[in-house]
Amino acid sequence: MGKRRETPAGERVLIVGGGLAGVRTAVELRERGHTGPVTLLGAEPHRPYDRPPLSKAVLLGEAEGDEPLVPPADLAAADITVLTGRRAVGLRPADREVDTDAGPLPWDRLVIATGADPLPLPGPAAGPGNGGVHTLRTVEDARALRAVLGARRHLVIIGAGWIGAEVATAARRAGCPVTVLEAGPQPLAGTLPAGVTAPMRAWYAEIGAELRTDARVTGVGPDGVVLADGTAVAAGAVLVGIGARAATAWTAGSGLPLEEDGTVTVDSALRAGLPDVWAAGDCAAHPSARYGRRMAVQHWDDALRAAATVAAGVLGEPAEHDPVPYFWSEQFGRMLQWVGAPGPGDRVLYRGDPADPTRTVLWLDERDVPTAVLTVDRPRDLAQARRAVERRTPLDPGRAADPGTPLKAALRAG
Repeated sequence: MGKRRETPAGERVLIVGGGLAGVRTAVELRERGHTGPVTLLGAEPHRPYDRPPLSKAVLLGEAEGDEPLVPPADLAAADITVLTGRRAVGLRPADREVDTDAGPLPWDRLVIATGADPLPLPGPAAGPGNGGVHTLRTVEDARALRAVLGARRHLVIIGAGWIGAEVATAARRAGCPVTVLEAGPQPLAGTLPAGVTAPMRAWYAEIGAELRTDARVTGVGPDGVVLADGTAVAAGAVLVGIGARAATAWTAGSGLPLEEDGTVTVDSALRAGLPDVWAAGDCAAHPSARYGRRMAVQHWDDALRAAATVAAGVLGEPAEHDPVPYFWSEQFGRMLQWVGAPGPGDRVLYRGDPADPTRTVLWLDERDVPTAVLTVDRPRDLAQARRAVERRTPLDPGRAADPGTPLKAALRAG
């Protein structure tokens, strides 16, 4: 660890949230030299663990789901106090205290990293039989869903998004009948253009999962899922995967600025609009000079990068958070990777046949600068396009469209 120092405006740092953003912020503070008390508050009873395996390996019994983000011994050696099973219920900035279900905790500098909670299904949700209605955020959620897969119940997944696709893949591998209900006209509706997602329909069929689009759900009853047209879909269990909302309701009445979607309004240094308060990870929305809009990027890579920005800010060092978004998803035996954030006027460019099993899709602005890229099992394209997106390097569209031409050979002077 580096040379230690005190924070400029107080020694006690309280981090609310035991996920990636919270844990990495605590570690970064120590690595950057903070010597005052660091307390990490987590609502779950577990020590901080890695979440990406929950929708994959944990469901298949290949992992238990409590694999630590940082070895507990390392947190102890860094003198980071971890409070598990303790939930924040209120914020009193004037008193510099966070109220919890086990009493108040003081702070001199506060980091909010409470993540996001799955959106509930509108309408009744009584649950079918013994399978129940599930969401997927915690290790307990994953283990409960693993029991459904182990019993090979018919799983109905509401929402054909990233989580829905990953769970459908695991459920079919486990031998479960799977039906996916999507309210939109195609998978990932509202996330990607229809032309890009159209080939994904076939992926569900390839693994034997039924995909039903334009299927709006109004509720879940004892016999299954009820649709807006009055029909019912029989189910042994239901997974609701229709999105997430920032877990910030506990800050109500504190004066903390929030966006309409519940994310904390932060500046480019992730300061949260109250003195000595920062926010990071899935619960924060930062202004992006790169993309000219405020963004809530609810992915692993963004949380990791945000932690370094927050730690620097807590220590009074200059910092700015404006990374190029990146995430990945393993589904249907494929690796999907995404970089960037396209604008509304950007045009889509396919490298080769859009129906190819492996594929690359680029978004270009009016200057032929790539603003985003989606790859399916093309890691080389991803690496080369990522550099172009980050550096705002224009491409020759004709050469970039040829899958036989390396993307780096399609770059041109800006």
